[in-house]
Amino acid sequence: MKTLKILVINNYGQFCHLIHRAVRDLDMDTKVIPNTTSIEEVLAEEPDGLILSGGPSIERAGICSEYVESLDIPILGICLGHQVIAKTFGGEVGSGDSGGYADIEIEVIGQGDLLKGLGPSTSVWASHADEVLVMPEGFIQLARSDICEIEAMKHPDRPIYGVQWHPEVAHTEKGEELLMNFLEICENY
Repeated sequence: MKTLKILVINNYGQFCHLIHRAVRDLDMDTKVIPNTTSIEEVLAEEPDGLILSGGPSIERAGICSEYVESLDIPILGICLGHQVIAKTFGGEVGSGDSGGYADIEIEVIGQGDLLKGLGPSTSVWASHADEVLVMPEGFIQLARSDICEIEAMKHPDRPIYGVQWHPEVAHTEKGEELLMNFLEICENY
């Protein structure tokens, strides 16, 4: 795999630096940038992919919805990033019933390119304080759990993916595999 340039969008979540380190440890060129960085500045970086980090609330997600709407590159939304993608395309986001961080067993429904090698189930670290309640029309569900129906999804036509859990933390089984799968998507796009 060639060295790719992946931009990590900082949504002020506690694990943003871990996403950066996890991608860097996979021998990728990576950089953390604020979620207020203009589309023009993002394009000037010539990224191969974008990762929208987790964060405290959708109100603090800067212009992430503009990145999702405008950029023609692979995008992976993690936790809040997943929710931003859903909301941008007309889905619904709201409070989950389970609250804070916990070890969750997810069922992989559609392995496809992002979740290949992770199924049929895997243990992940996730917060469900907020979650995607209704998937955007046309999106494809990739994973579910007993506490959240939409743990992962993808856009039907574009390389845009969202996961509710945190692949960058050690508590998530096969998190590195998910990131490698995303990097492979970026390389082949």
